[in-house]
Amino acid sequence: MNEPTGNCGFATAIKAIEGKWKVDILCELGTASRRFGRLRQSIPAISEKMLTQQLRELEADGLVNREVYPGSPTKVVYSLTESGAALNAGAEALCRWGEQFPSRTDA
Repeated sequence: MNEPTGNCGFATAIKAIEGKWKVDILCELGTASRRFGRLRQSIPAISEKMLTQQLRELEADGLVNREVYPGSPTKVVYSLTESGAALNAGAEALCRWGEQFPSRTDA
């Protein structure tokens, strides 16, 4: 039997997107950079607190870039990093797979 390796790439990817809203956020930012308010509008079921938390985690993991523009009020724009865009492409492939092979609990 094969021994599991210490660093599985799939496990790393799953850990990066764990959380109810991270894939939704990645998908939204994959189409265009967004300000917080616009991102919040595009995912209506998420609370502001949860969106803030998930964005901070994605930023800490190097998947989302937070750009602050000076002014009054301060303008903050979120976008995907190169790593975030690559992860988003992988997540899209998983979404397509899930659409073709729905789980047995969906039936």
